[in-house]
Amino acid sequence: MYRFKLSLRSALLVAPFVLSIGSLLSTGSALGRDDGRYADSPLKPWFDSLRSHLGPCCSDADGFAVADPDWESRNGHYRVWLDGQWVEVPDEAVITEPNRAGRTMVWPVKTAFGISIRCFMPGSMI
Repeated sequence: MYRFKLSLRSALLVAPFVLSIGSLLSTGSALGRDDGRYADSPLKPWFDSLRSHLGPCCSDADGFAVADPDWESRNGHYRVWLDGQWVEVPDEAVITEPNRAGRTMVWPVKTAFGISIRCFMPGSMI
């Protein structure tokens, strides 16, 4: 019984440390960047304002255009081909406002646990 109490106490003391390290590892590679290359684009303020139900798109993920063969809609849900695999787009990540850029765009977040989609904006379909 004493051994069990000691290991439980150790686990409770170590758990916050392990969780904080995990949190740092999962967000370290997910930080987006604004290198200024689109500073003069007339669409920059619009891109900066884009949000999904998961939060601001450009806050911690870099978005990019997706070619038509690399995304699809199946059974009312989207998925995107990223890094050699299909990644399901959560319904909460879909941007529903009109697409001013015209191209299909995705904002993936890469973590130690894999790829998740922060935002997804279907193309204009024209």
